[in-house]
Amino acid sequence: MVNATRFRAAHEADWERLDKIVTAIEKRGVRGVPEQALLVLPVLYRSTLSSLSVARETSLDKSLVAYLEQLCTRAYYQIYGVPTSAMRQLGHFFAHSWPKAVQALWKETLVAFILTAAGAIVAYLLVRNNPSWFYVLFPDNMAAGRDPTASAQFLKNTLYDGGGPMAGQSALALFASFLFTHNAQIAIFSFALGFAFCLPTAGLIVYNGLTLGALVEVFAAKGLAYGFIGWLMIHGTTELFAIMISGAAGFRIGLALAFPGRQSRADAAVAAGRQAAVAMGGTVVMLAVAGLLEGIGRQTVTSDTARYAIGGGMLLGWLLYFYWPRRDRGAVA
Repeated sequence: MVNATRFRAAHEADWERLDKIVTAIEKRGVRGVPEQALLVLPVLYRSTLSSLSVARETSLDKSLVAYLEQLCTRAYYQIYGVPTSAMRQLGHFFAHSWPKAVQALWKETLVAFILTAAGAIVAYLLVRNNPSWFYVLFPDNMAAGRDPTASAQFLKNTLYDGGGPMAGQSALALFASFLFTHNAQIAIFSFALGFAFCLPTAGLIVYNGLTLGALVEVFAAKGLAYGFIGWLMIHGTTELFAIMISGAAGFRIGLALAFPGRQSRADAAVAAGRQAAVAMGGTVVMLAVAGLLEGIGRQTVTSDTARYAIGGGMLLGWLLYFYWPRRDRGAVA
């Protein structure tokens, strides 16, 4: 039996020295570390690896084993890992990591789409049969006059940026800004609340569909559904897709907690959280793209045909980007 105190006393100095060298490389790079430290690095790594083996075999303190495992992993990466620049890592994220993470969430994304569509259909029918439902489903500060009492001309002006100070560019910009902020909040909270066994996430996704359906019916009642959907598609396809992916990431975490399988709930949540976080990280880019498209489209695109073309093209582009089969790097040709 190995005495834990004596074992630590005999080897701790080498562990601390290895830790300092690895930390220095992580912070300043290889060029910022003295040559003598780099020469002794492999020796210290092998010595620490041997200590880890002894600690495992003799069932020493679990915290010590965990520390040595982490230290050996960090040292291994610095010795044998291939250093990559930040730009290459970023390129790998967009070319492989993000689309792969989204692909893995396709079932959850489909559920988010179904919930959104169901919410939109229900709200559309409710407001169509009883316009007072609009004021229950749609936040007052987002409507900006676009409610069942608005005239057809007013609503048309908001879509095509025509006459009147409230129907012109400033009002349209305010309305679009409210929609973008609303959608961004839904995306963030859908992911963040996934840990509560998916229920808040599902509720937010349905709620977003309800507000969408209520708004569509307001324009449809005045014969402007085609124009409104076209206006919304320029940026809405990207925004709504981002929300569905965020909801899917939240669902993945919630399901891992509810049904961990053979893993502990903590381990299952950590594993699901890593993948979900990668997918969620990319949705920030999608929301930024949507904001850019909203600004450009609102100012320059007034043709329904062009709006549908842009929105449809964006949707097709995202679908191909995420779901087009691609080989993993290093696959055998």
